[in-house]
Amino acid sequence: MTLPNTMRAALLTGHGGPEMLEVRDDVPVPRPRQGEVLIEVGACGVNNTDIWVREGAYGNEDDPNAVSSWRAESTLTFPRIQGADFAGRIAAVGEGVSASRVGERVMVDFDLYGDDEDSLADIDYIGHGRDGGFAEYVAVPAENATAVDTPLNDAELATFCCAYVTGERMLNRARVRAGELVLVTGASGGVGSGLIQLCRARGAVPVAVVSKGKEETVRAIGAEHVVVRGEGSLKGAVKAQLGNRPIDVVADMVAGPLFKDVLAMVRPEGRYVTAGAIAGPVVALDLRIVYLRHLDLIGSSQGTRKEFSQVVDYILGGKIKPLLAGTYPLEDIRRAQADFKKKQFVGKLVIVPR
Repeated sequence: MTLPNTMRAALLTGHGGPEMLEVRDDVPVPRPRQGEVLIEVGACGVNNTDIWVREGAYGNEDDPNAVSSWRAESTLTFPRIQGADFAGRIAAVGEGVSASRVGERVMVDFDLYGDDEDSLADIDYIGHGRDGGFAEYVAVPAENATAVDTPLNDAELATFCCAYVTGERMLNRARVRAGELVLVTGASGGVGSGLIQLCRARGAVPVAVVSKGKEETVRAIGAEHVVVRGEGSLKGAVKAQLGNRPIDVVADMVAGPLFKDVLAMVRPEGRYVTAGAIAGPVVALDLRIVYLRHLDLIGSSQGTRKEFSQVVDYILGGKIKPLLAGTYPLEDIRRAQADFKKKQFVGKLVIVPR
């Protein structure tokens, strides 16, 4: 296959608003180095992290409002091609990679691991520490590209990785078992809707918290109970659904003012796990609830090789389904991110580069 010299890509040129995203058609096509493969991108999902990194919305330990990237600040250089969730075909291979992989259809593990173990202490990710999938081509470590044989198209495959690997990691860290009740906040979002399906895949019972108008959609993907937020007492609404049955685990992607309410619902010796804070990262915490109830408060982000492999197995086994809410051409990436922030959909939005 003869590769072009240039490609279309969306370049993040610095922290700031949507104007910091520049779509160009003269970006050099990367060449795979030793141990790498070059992927012709079929589709790439949009995630909160793309927007928060662009905005520099991660703060730091001293100032939660400081302009800062994800925790590995030093690995982000501009311009950067973002996009962590992508699928496509291998177009070329670098030294040390079998030429037989050319043409292989793949789904990519977005994590860049710090060592050969599954520790996430020094982790980075594709689209932050190196260029990602908001482009026609992207080079990645060969080990991150996993062959998939599925009738799902690339846009459907691009709905899974970041959200579902993150969700599977949350459930693993919270030790969620079959039969347990899991309260899922932000249940219509990428991770939230993924958590509903992942709970079902392991036999747990998801209770979804969503905004009005999304109730039937989350029921259709597996929510056992659905609670609408913003209509009176959330605790009262959950009790009306569940009676006296306690919540075993809260899987929270929202935080903000909702945090104190959902934490108060966790049963004694229950678990609270978070991987996001879309309603605000700074929350009110009454430590008496934590220590008197013997609660576990668990932070989680991304996932390990094991969780990625488990998600791929779920996909190939038909245990989880894609929730593709919309597709956008690469030149409309600013509109895609604006629509993403409105949260008026269930599942994932995806960029198709060509």
